[in-house]
Amino acid sequence: MGRLFGTDGVRGKANADLTPELALAVAVAAARTLAEVDRSHPPLAVVGRDPRASGEMLEAATVAGLTSAGANVVRVGVLPTPAVAYLVAETKADFGVMLSASHNPMPDNGIKIFAAGGQKLPDDIEHRIEAAIEAGTAGWTRPTGASVGRVHDLLDGADHYVQHLIGSVTHPLAGLKVVVDCANGAAADIAPVVYREVGAEVIAIHAEPDGLNINDECGSTHLDAVREAVLANGADLGIALDGDADRCLAVTATGDTVDGDQIMAILALAMREAGTLTADTLVTTVMSNLGLKLAMRREGVKLVETKVGDRYVLDELRASGLSLGGEQSGHIIMPAYATTGDGVLAGLHLMARMATTGKPLAELASVVSKLPQVLINVPVGDRTVGAQDPAVRAAAEAAEAELGDTGRVLLRPSGTEPLVRVMVEAATAEAAQDVAERLAAAVRTASPA
Repeated sequence: MGRLFGTDGVRGKANADLTPELALAVAVAAARTLAEVDRSHPPLAVVGRDPRASGEMLEAATVAGLTSAGANVVRVGVLPTPAVAYLVAETKADFGVMLSASHNPMPDNGIKIFAAGGQKLPDDIEHRIEAAIEAGTAGWTRPTGASVGRVHDLLDGADHYVQHLIGSVTHPLAGLKVVVDCANGAAADIAPVVYREVGAEVIAIHAEPDGLNINDECGSTHLDAVREAVLANGADLGIALDGDADRCLAVTATGDTVDGDQIMAILALAMREAGTLTADTLVTTVMSNLGLKLAMRREGVKLVETKVGDRYVLDELRASGLSLGGEQSGHIIMPAYATTGDGVLAGLHLMARMATTGKPLAELASVVSKLPQVLINVPVGDRTVGAQDPAVRAAAEAAEAELGDTGRVLLRPSGTEPLVRVMVEAATAEAAQDVAERLAAAVRTASPA
């Protein structure tokens, strides 16, 4: 068996790649593996999901697997990923399971596992879970009788999470009008409540999940809808979440996109002003725009770069005791309040900065002058081969020489999909597009989909 866990858990097309049998096997292996960490009591697991239809099926298989391995389960129902992580810590559970494919389309689903405290699993624990799945039930005696796990439902988990978010800001948002696109996802019943409770006037769109419409032409991967709603309603800004609300992007009052790099810059300066930006340092990934680096250098904020993936940002934040990090895609991590990316939280603090300064989002975001950047997601047969093929590498090196100091090239396989991501920054949009298309063509030739 190859690697089962990607950069954000196990993911695939539900009932095809990610079957109930696989979910059950992952749950059994996770319970057995994590029970070995502390044998003093039966493990307790929190299980949540986003509203996609296949989550019902996979939740049943996951709960069956966990209890069959002797773990007790607290079901929290449909909640954002960061809410599940928060409840793992609040309930002092040994681990948590979130069933979600985040921003992926409805037919996909995924299994994210949190360690105690709501932290992402270390690589070595993921490897041990994979090994346990491969070994199957060899040498394992199933618990019986009173040792079989029990299941309980936590009915007020959402309320606990909402109050936690509200308590993270001290300045009311009165006077701000916001459109929040809930992506017909897990935050549909939470984000509008949080923002209203703190004083904003809220217009919620795509807040009626039916199990089939999650991320469907809405949310953080489809900004046209929130942009149109902001302009139509004269709102001060728009916040676009993804299906499990672990990321957010924003749009200004005039409809311009504010991406994760700009949100990080705004929050970094706010936190530095408040004295809460530890070591005056922001953690980003290699995908962040060169414009963010230049802006933070100008403002006296240090940058630390990691590999792509919010887990690597989180690892650096924890290892160095830092207080803010994230990705251009909108995963924003504020360890004082969350153990993972939290889109509702990031949107809340973005609006708090607008309220405290009295400045429009466009002015706050202007601290970052972004270089033109083109990102092409190239479907491939083998995402590893596509990125590492000698001809592709040669094309990338030639492009880097062509751009010199005026831009950069980044090729990387997706951690969750059969894609190679080709990213090019250049002095002009035309140059970036030209170079990116040439590199994308080289990837397609090396590994046809």
